[in-house]
Amino acid sequence: MALFKSVVSRITKGLARTRESFVGSLRSMLSGRTLDEQLIGEIESRLIQADVGVQTTRRLIDSLRADYKAGRATSGEDALAHLKREIKALWPESDRRIHFAPPRADGSKATTVILVAGVNGSGKTTSVAKIAKALRDDGKTVLLAACDTFRAGAVRQLEIWSDRLGVEVIKGQQGGDPAAVAFDACEAAKARGVDVLLIDTAGRLHTQDPLMRQLTKIRSVTAKRIEGAPHEVLLVLDATTGQNALRQAAHFTEAIGVTGLFLSKLDGTAKGGAVIAIREQTDIPVKFIGVGETPDDVEPFEPEAYVDALFAE
Repeated sequence: MALFKSVVSRITKGLARTRESFVGSLRSMLSGRTLDEQLIGEIESRLIQADVGVQTTRRLIDSLRADYKAGRATSGEDALAHLKREIKALWPESDRRIHFAPPRADGSKATTVILVAGVNGSGKTTSVAKIAKALRDDGKTVLLAACDTFRAGAVRQLEIWSDRLGVEVIKGQQGGDPAAVAFDACEAAKARGVDVLLIDTAGRLHTQDPLMRQLTKIRSVTAKRIEGAPHEVLLVLDATTGQNALRQAAHFTEAIGVTGLFLSKLDGTAKGGAVIAIREQTDIPVKFIGVGETPDDVEPFEPEAYVDALFAE
């Protein structure tokens, strides 16, 4: 059950840079100190530097200050414990599973369509490969669709991953209509009875209207060819971009109705606090996090495990 089982050791390793820069520096700063207004101000600066976000930082600092004034937090160690507890509390109960297509009326299995979007450089195609491997490890048959027809390199990258994973990929002519590739992929998925069709889309800048229109067209095509499709619309966000990721989430959600986030490159940034900011400023659940470069380096996002890894000593 690789897709649904979090491996805490991998999350802890993947968050090493953020933990060292953010929590490690906080722990060093707070150790042995008495909590006062000056120290609270220093904590606030560290939270913002870690890309936790202004809104979230204000909420955390307000609650810490309230505990300080009430005498419930008097030391740096109390402050650190308070932050860990309050960050965990930011996430309410939420369904972070992949939603698969229900069986057909006759009881036969139906193909699940997962549309994956994201700007160039976000790690989108690699994230598609990671999801594909997790699905395969979970015993599901997978078909890939290379709908980024505008970049030959993108199609080739997906072909390389498909060869490594033993998963077939449907592709079209370079510069051709991405929606036509999606159509062919849907027909192939139905004909072969595959469990999951993973669609990799173009990733030009989210501010470009043609891209959003093309994504909308792909979504429409899949909806017409496979009942209930797309069953998931995952947006890959590069964790190293910090607050810019929030703007991308807003644009893509408006265009294609994002249902979940894949936060990539958490292992390559000291600003993993962006996960916290995303939770505070959007209702879109983070479903997966990328914590390395290999196909195995994908984890289902579990808030408690994430925060425990973030604050691990």
